[in-house]
Amino acid sequence: RRSLAPSQLAKRKAGEEEEEEEGDRHPPTARKRQKPVSETESGECYRSPFRKPLAQLTNRPHCLDSSQHEAFIRSILSKPFKVPIPNYKGPLGLRALGIKRAGLRSPLHDPFEEGALVLYEPPLLSAHDQLKIDKDKAPVHVVVDPVLSRVLRPHQREGVKFLWDCVTSRRIPGSHGCIMADEMGLGKTLQCITLMWTLLRQSPDCKPEIEKAMVVSPSSLVRNWYNEVEKWLGGRIQPLAIDGGSKEEIDRKLVGFMNQRGLRVPSPILIISYETFRLHAEALQKGSVGLVICDEGHRLKNSENQTYQALNSLNTPRRVLISGTPIQNDLLEYFSLVHFVNSGILGTAQEFKRHFEIPILKGRDADASEAERHKGEERLKELISIVNRCLIRRTSDILSKYLPVKIEQVVCCRLTPLQAELYKNFLKQAKPVEELKEGKISVSSLSSITSLKKLCNHPALIHDKCVEEEEGFMGALDLFPSGYSTKSVEPQLSGKMLVLDYILAVTKSTSNDKVVLVSNYTQTLDLFEKLCRNRRYLYVRLDGTMSIKKRAKIVERFNSPSSPEFIFMLSSKAGGCGLNLIGANRLVMFDPDWNPANDEQAMARVWRDGQKKTCYIYRLLSTGTIEEKIFQRQTHKKALSSCVVDEEQDVERHFSLGELKELFTLNETTTSDTHDKIKCRRCVNGHQVRPPPEGSDCTSDLSQWNHCADKRGLQDSVLKAAWDAAITFTFHHHSHEEQRGIP
Repeated sequence: RRSLAPSQLAKRKAGEEEEEEEGDRHPPTARKRQKPVSETESGECYRSPFRKPLAQLTNRPHCLDSSQHEAFIRSILSKPFKVPIPNYKGPLGLRALGIKRAGLRSPLHDPFEEGALVLYEPPLLSAHDQLKIDKDKAPVHVVVDPVLSRVLRPHQREGVKFLWDCVTSRRIPGSHGCIMADEMGLGKTLQCITLMWTLLRQSPDCKPEIEKAMVVSPSSLVRNWYNEVEKWLGGRIQPLAIDGGSKEEIDRKLVGFMNQRGLRVPSPILIISYETFRLHAEALQKGSVGLVICDEGHRLKNSENQTYQALNSLNTPRRVLISGTPIQNDLLEYFSLVHFVNSGILGTAQEFKRHFEIPILKGRDADASEAERHKGEERLKELISIVNRCLIRRTSDILSKYLPVKIEQVVCCRLTPLQAELYKNFLKQAKPVEELKEGKISVSSLSSITSLKKLCNHPALIHDKCVEEEEGFMGALDLFPSGYSTKSVEPQLSGKMLVLDYILAVTKSTSNDKVVLVSNYTQTLDLFEKLCRNRRYLYVRLDGTMSIKKRAKIVERFNSPSSPEFIFMLSSKAGGCGLNLIGANRLVMFDPDWNPANDEQAMARVWRDGQKKTCYIYRLLSTGTIEEKIFQRQTHKKALSSCVVDEEQDVERHFSLGELKELFTLNETTTSDTHDKIKCRRCVNGHQVRPPPEGSDCTSDLSQWNHCADKRGLQDSVLKAAWDAAITFTFHHHSHEEQRGIP
């Protein structure tokens, strides 16, 4: 068949005309005539009704008639828009597509689902009020995302509700801040992540409460916060963590973060260190942030430092301060923290000092009158009642439901003959007691405290002073064994080092447990290293000289079950906060600190989420020495909990003249000066025979310790092996005893 396309028909017609012209020149017999298939009987050419004839091509542009174009546009605009959803009966308007569903507004998550954590519930309305209410303004439930509420423990659910009430001004009208002061290991990070996620996604007004949030933390925890957000939210949000880079690069990132706007911000959470924030505060102060969270917030206890002032100048009403250590050392520090989160709740600094600090300090003074003590107690109760409205604190006892048993033991170690002679010789020569005038401590007295603390650790730490014959150490070099050298550690010269040597040897030979060794002095860590090399123990060491990135690597390696390291050495000043050392289940606190918060931070490294073994905490003290006096100040319960101070320079603030003199004494006849002073009624001849009597004041200082024990009452096999070497007495606390019915 031949094509009937118009173009083909036109070609064939032209060909036929040529043939006709040739036919005129040639006889009819010389050519064969074929009847075109496209012609009808009438001789007309066939054209398809479905095709238009081809238009002649020209170089002129084709222009539509303007009247036709206008008519076409009017026909489009005259048709009403129809929502392309079957059976759609919602309202039609300028924002027909993408608008919310018709009727009452609904919460983001189902508040009636089993296990739902409801942070806000709209007030119940009568049928009459429901008819009058504007459906577009009706408040809705605020419900925590089920992804998070399923993993929150009961105390964490309570904490999230408290935080949300505070930052939304429902606890204290006009104030939007709070202090999360839970002890270590209770999941403060998870609670704050839940708070941020809820505020970023919902509110009673059916829209996000905030657009952006900021987390400010120590530099060693920036990456940890980033990992925690990724862990719990599983990629639902993309935080911006700044842990390095050039100044220009960091400024560019911060400006980009602050310029984000709208309901769906790409990176709504900024994680930054205190140091980086202080250096780049100008870029962050140009806009506003909905929420700021300050981790390890006790760094802000001084309102005069640059970090505090830079954070305080942020345009951020909602502020959460996290501190796992109790704020108990200084009332002005207490004021600075509360004032940061809720400005004005305690008045100005001068008003606070006049109304609270002066009466409370006078009442705590050893020479205070009965009227001053009574007034101090009243002002203290008033202060606590105000602050407790924006402060939540739970103790680590809650963890006993979820974690293995923790046994904390205070081990009193007798001094060796060399230590005792050096100690007495120092007290005779330095005469620190005579330098005490009107209850004040001089610079030389502070130096004496440090020297005595180092001597309790090991005589090697004061050997250089003996060589140079400094004050208090004249002729002390003759007391050392002949040929003594500091190049090698000699455990038998220190009572505590001798006990530590036993603990490590018995642990290594009888179990596969790992041990964390903590000290306040890097010189003591040097001695630990020498001991480990002598005993061929594999170890790692973390102190202030180690970089942040390297810290994270060695912690991860040590926590691995396959790692060969037996010992982790830790400087309490450098790495006590935030580290998770669940690879070890035994921790030795070699020397006490004036501030119990430092000891608590360091001792909480092993008893944390993820720990599978029974934990043993050993706190070593030299019997009858200044270390027991320090420990007594830690455990002595008073208003604002113990009255101890952060720095040795402030020791005189809370010690009477008699107590200051007692610091520089040595009791060689006691098995435990602490146990003698509290006159424990649980014990007969140093052995516990009955539980403490209810309401007994004389046992209040040791109420946290379940048992007192000499060798007969000791249950720890590791300490039993070391008892005859240097141990004189122990106190121990069992984390699960109350639950198991043990008195």
